[in-house]
Amino acid sequence: MDIGVHTPPLYGQSLDDAMAYLHGIGVDAIEPGVGGHPGDTHLPREEYLDDDEAQNHLFDLLDEYEMRISALATHNNPLHPDDETAEQADVELREAIELADQLDVNTVTCFSGLPAGSPNDETPNWITAPWPGEHAEAHEYQWEEVAIPYWSDVADHAADHGVDVAIEMHPNMLVYEPSGMLRLREETSERIGANFDPSHLYWQGIDVTDAIRLLGERDAIHHFHAKDTKVYEAQARTKGVLDTTPYDEEADRSWLFRSVGYGHGEGHWKDIVSTLRMVGYDGALSIEHEDSLTSSNEGLEKAVAMLQRAVFREQPGEVHWA
Repeated sequence: MDIGVHTPPLYGQSLDDAMAYLHGIGVDAIEPGVGGHPGDTHLPREEYLDDDEAQNHLFDLLDEYEMRISALATHNNPLHPDDETAEQADVELREAIELADQLDVNTVTCFSGLPAGSPNDETPNWITAPWPGEHAEAHEYQWEEVAIPYWSDVADHAADHGVDVAIEMHPNMLVYEPSGMLRLREETSERIGANFDPSHLYWQGIDVTDAIRLLGERDAIHHFHAKDTKVYEAQARTKGVLDTTPYDEEADRSWLFRSVGYGHGEGHWKDIVSTLRMVGYDGALSIEHEDSLTSSNEGLEKAVAMLQRAVFREQPGEVHWA
């Protein structure tokens, strides 16, 4: 397995400088943003698409720093009820797929998006319960009339370019947990799978290794984000985990995104690595740093150091004792 980094925390540096730094701390792969919420500071999609000179320069940098690109990231909402917003997100996603093909990158990471609750609504609607009944009806509208047709078409585009689409299961998106991930995959194509980010599953009460088995045994994990979460029980016991407190009001939140190892211990992360190996995943563990209690560099360096003790670098040998 490779240790990778999703590069937005290093946008204050050039791509060259960021790769030099990451190489120096033992990172094997990068996941640069090419649009959407991650931005495109390190890899402006429009500058690289169909440009052999720019792409060759990128290949030279990757060779110089012994790096590979694990995925191109464009997290946005292509199902948004505002046509202009949805169209921009759709262009970003489709062009990211085309660029991934040109760069020999297998995967694009993204969100499922979130529609409105009806054709007449103007705001995306995250539905988390089936009652009153209009909520169940709205949920089916989101799936049957918006998400499945859209993602079926995107899956065809991805298949044409030999690229997998890895959707991050994220609350406030239509697909936010493993059963929804499997539904979208089954209703569309095997090109659609998960960018498995455990951080969003922890606070929902989902067992992460069980979820890895559920998706991995169906070949539905296309990419993996190494990102931790800590639930703070003193707050969660009184206000639950659906917490709208701003992320920078850390002491009042029920949970926070944490650097790898600061939400769950090293033994847990070794279990994650072992379970990923059991289900056949041998790609990157792409560190996504969103820990507001530490700097980007310190958080990344601590995460890399811990994952270096957890990952397997070699393939298993013969089971000689059996």
